[in-house]
Amino acid sequence: MRSVWFNMKSRTCLIGIFLVICLGASRATGLCAGTDDQAVAAPVLTKGADPVTNQPVLAQLGDANDSRLDYARKLSPNDMISVTVYQEDDLKTATIIDKNGMVMLPLLGQVRIAGLTTGQATARIQQLYNKDYLVNPQVNLIVEHFAERRFAVLGQVQHPGNFDFPQNESMNLLEAVAIAGGYTRLGAPSKVSVRRLENGSPKIHNLDAAEMSKDPAKKPFEILPDDIITVGERTF
Repeated sequence: MRSVWFNMKSRTCLIGIFLVICLGASRATGLCAGTDDQAVAAPVLTKGADPVTNQPVLAQLGDANDSRLDYARKLSPNDMISVTVYQEDDLKTATIIDKNGMVMLPLLGQVRIAGLTTGQATARIQQLYNKDYLVNPQVNLIVEHFAERRFAVLGQVQHPGNFDFPQNESMNLLEAVAIAGGYTRLGAPSKVSVRRLENGSPKIHNLDAAEMSKDPAKKPFEILPDDIITVGERTF
C-alpha cells in the first residue's frame, strides 16, 4: 500500500515539475516575441534638420535611407500647382511657377518654391502661414502639370536630337548617350562636353565618358534638364 502511495506521489511530483518547465518556457517565448514585435512596430527615429526651414525634425530612419527620395522631382518654372489650406477656402490657389521660381499666395505674397520637392514646398508654405497668420495650418500642395523638361544630345551619336527628361528619376551622362543610340563609328567617348546654365550663365563641362564607363565604382556625371551634350569626333 505504501509502495502504491509512493509511486502516485512520485508521478504527481514529476507532472508538477513538467508543468512548471512548460509554463516557464511559454513565458520566455512570450517575452521574446513581445520584444521582437515592439522592435518591428516602433519606428526608428533619427534627428536632423529640415532642408527648407533649418529646424530640427524627426524622421524615420527607413525613409532617410530610401534611395528613391534622391530622385524626387523638384519643382521648376512653368509647373502648374494648386495649394489648399484645410478649412480656409479663401486661401485656395491655382497658379504657375514663374520664371524666377516664385508663386503668388494669399496673405504671403511672393514665395520661392522652385528647386524644392513638393514636400519641401508644402513645409515652407505651412511654416509661413503658421508664423504670422494661422495656428497649425494643414497645407496641401498638388502639382497639376509638370512643365516639359528636355535635354539634347548632339555630335557623334546614332540619333542626335532632343529627348524628354525622365520624371522622378536621375540620369547620368552614359544613360543619356545610350538614349541617343550610342556612339557612331567616329564617336570619341573621351571628348564629350556638357553645356548648361549655372547662375544664369552658360558653362561648359569637358568630360571623359570612356573613363567613366571603365570604373563602375565611379559615379558618372549627372545630367540636368536643358543640358546640351555634344560627343566629339575621333582623330586617327
